[in-house]
Amino acid sequence: MPHTEAEFIKGVVDWAGLPRDGRPEVAFIGRSNVGKSSLLNALVRRKNLARTSKKPGKTREFNYYLIDNRFYFVDLPGFGFAKVPKSQRDRWAQLIERYLNDRLPLRAVIHLVDSRHPPMEQDEDVMAFMRGGDVPYLIALTKADKLSNNQQAQSAAQTDEALVQMGLEVPVVPTSAHTGQGVRELWQWIQSLVGEK
Repeated sequence: MPHTEAEFIKGVVDWAGLPRDGRPEVAFIGRSNVGKSSLLNALVRRKNLARTSKKPGKTREFNYYLIDNRFYFVDLPGFGFAKVPKSQRDRWAQLIERYLNDRLPLRAVIHLVDSRHPPMEQDEDVMAFMRGGDVPYLIALTKADKLSNNQQAQSAAQTDEALVQMGLEVPVVPTSAHTGQGVRELWQWIQSLVGEK
């Protein structure tokens, strides 16, 4: 895996705040308690780059991290458990939808799904939304270290089945921020889309 430099650049709350430097962007989307911050930290081998929290739904803006001074990881607000007013959730949903549809520097979307459960309704909503787009899309099954090999295979099969129902064929990678499982595969996929150093 490449040595990675990473720094938090800014949190963005509206379209006008998005960076304008044109660097490629890799977005991470998933439920509030799915382990996005932990996986981001594992990818860049830093414990506290992305702040993890015991309380789901702490990411309340688009958090931009500059990677190797070449491209951004973009941590999108989690959905599902955030205890926020519906008006705020609707505003996030509109901004995320516009971002996934219209953001020109967006090169890839990594959708995190908890490997311990079949894809939930909100996960299927993301799958359905991504079906119509041109942006490369991958599903990372998180917390795979909590499952046996057989259970991991079962989880991947359930996710594949949900994708087939949507008419989608995309990579599904079991991952663990704890053991590093799947991190190399994610990096290979990311590098193929943003270019090597």
